[in-house]
Amino acid sequence: MTDMTDMTDNAFRRFSIGLTGGIGSGKSAVADMLARRGAAIIDTDQIAHALTAPGGAAIAPIVRVFGDSFLTAEGALDRNAMRERVFSDPTAKQQLEAILHPLIGQQTQIEAGRATGSYLVFVVPLLVESGRWKDRVDRVLVVDCSEALQIERVMRRSQLSAGQVRAIMSAQASREQRLAVADDVIVNDQPIERLEQAVAALHQRYLALAARPDTGSKAPV
Repeated sequence: MTDMTDMTDNAFRRFSIGLTGGIGSGKSAVADMLARRGAAIIDTDQIAHALTAPGGAAIAPIVRVFGDSFLTAEGALDRNAMRERVFSDPTAKQQLEAILHPLIGQQTQIEAGRATGSYLVFVVPLLVESGRWKDRVDRVLVVDCSEALQIERVMRRSQLSAGQVRAIMSAQASREQRLAVADDVIVNDQPIERLEQAVAALHQRYLALAARPDTGSKAPV
């Protein structure tokens, strides 16, 4: 639910990374490590959460289309209820995307324009599925791990069943599809110290690339 079809090229004149990976792969951990080293992080999933929080810009149009039965008692989007709906109804999925994608695109553009880091990192869970991000960023970074490890991590943090996690994974690009578009890969099946080392090395490479005059000029198609 985090594709963006309305982005202009203004946010893409700086060196930029598209960071993706399957659920439970460790995208957020890698993004946090890059942020601590000075990269500017624009997380489209966090933007989507803010838009669907109580009072968020997406709440009113969601209620108009789906009714208030898809809200929590606090007025936020009931993500579990909506997940079940869109998994079983492709039309509902299209309706939800039509609401969220333009709003996410607008806010992503705003945040990228305000960013002051050494380079931009767009965290996009559905980067591969969107079909457009590969040509919008200078490099695609995939955080990878085994499917068994993905399931274990998500079950532990979200109290979902293995079947529920597999259903979410089945709606995402496959591991092979993500790796096929990757310029860089971090395998996140190792101790945190090893992950920190891998991220530190990649950060130094990105700093060098960001300093080159021939990078940071891609625009959306």
